[in-house]
Amino acid sequence: MNYKPGLHILGEFSAPADLLLQSRLCKFFFDDLIALHQLNKVGEVYHDFDGGGFTAVVCLTESHLSIHTWPEFGLTTFDVFLSNYQKDNSEKARELFRATIAFFEGSIIRQQEVVR
Repeated sequence: MNYKPGLHILGEFSAPADLLLQSRLCKFFFDDLIALHQLNKVGEVYHDFDGGGFTAVVCLTESHLSIHTWPEFGLTTFDVFLSNYQKDNSEKARELFRATIAFFEGSIIRQQEVVR
């Protein structure tokens, strides 16, 4: 079997704390990013923590995006996995990762690509 299910990119990046406090702007950004790349959102959960920071998971028919922020440390973890069902979405996964880092004015600490 030669089928490769997709590309999963996991990362950790530093970012300005004020961008990591609340999920509202991230939700608008993710919604725009998903529409731009013609992905299909099937569910989402955003949660803001008391004192700042948030976590979010967006489920896609193609798989998911997830983010967790620690503004007190200027730290964020983010991952994106896009399935290759019917077409190779690897470059699209990389675009989503790059766009998210840019949106948060982030500097990559760690990044790992897992070809599934």
